[in-house]
Order: sequence, then C-alpha cells, then structure tokens
Amino acid sequence: MEKIVLDTNCLLQIISLKSPDHIVWEKIMSDDIVLCVSSEILLEYTEILAIFTSRGVAENIVNAIKLRPNTQFIEPHYKWLLLPDPDDNKFVDCAISANARYVVSDDNHFKILKNPNLWPHIDLKTLKEYHDHLTQVF
Repeated sequence: MEKIVLDTNCLLQIISLKSPDHIVWEKIMSDDIVLCVSSEILLEYTEILAIFTSRGVAENIVNAIKLRPNTQFIEPHYKWLLLPDPDDNKFVDCAISANARYVVSDDNHFKILKNPNLWPHIDLKTLKEYHDHLTQVF
C-alpha cells in the first residue's frame, strides 16, 4: 500500500459523496491507501472541517481516520521549513518522517516541492493527479 499525506483542502473535497474525487476517500476507508497523519494535522483537519460542516461532523470524520488500521500516526522530530506558508510545513514534515510516497495538495504553496533540486525530495500530486493515479492503479 502506498503512503500519502493529504492536505486539508483535499480532505474537504473528497469527503462529499458528490465529489468527483470521492474515490480517494473510499480508498482510504477501504484500507487501500495508508494515510499518514500527525497530531498537528488531525487538529487542523478538525478545525477546518468544523468551519465547513459542524463540530460533530468534523469529529466524526477525524475519528474515522483515527480508527482506520491503515492510518499511520507520525510525530515528526524534525522541522524542515520548506514551504512559503509555515503552517503547511506540518504536512511535509509528516511526509518525510513517514517516508510517504506523495503529498496530495491543491495549495499553491506546495508547488515548491516540484523543484527537482529540493532535498529531501517529496512527490507532490494535486488531487486531480492523485485521482488519475488511483484510477490507473486500482
């Protein structure tokens, strides 16, 4: 199973049954993908989901993530400070610590990860790119 780190903007997009990218959520919930998270990421998921849904819905989604056997909990010991928005670095830190295959994000701040000279190298996929990747793999 491949490991991914999912940015909050993408989580918001995949949870809706009407989303064209809902397959990503289905693959996470069916244990086909390892979702790597840290306590910082889970906190952000809860906070942002609560803004767009409700506190109860946000907690249910985050609890579903926490209870999956394919969720890998990571507490990074190093801070890489690679992105223009320091608040986004938690996703990169988690990906590096987990040795994740992809960071999935539609946030423009992550585009710096496309630089082939960046070390450590982290593969970035937009949600559409990752969705297309999944339809080829599964």
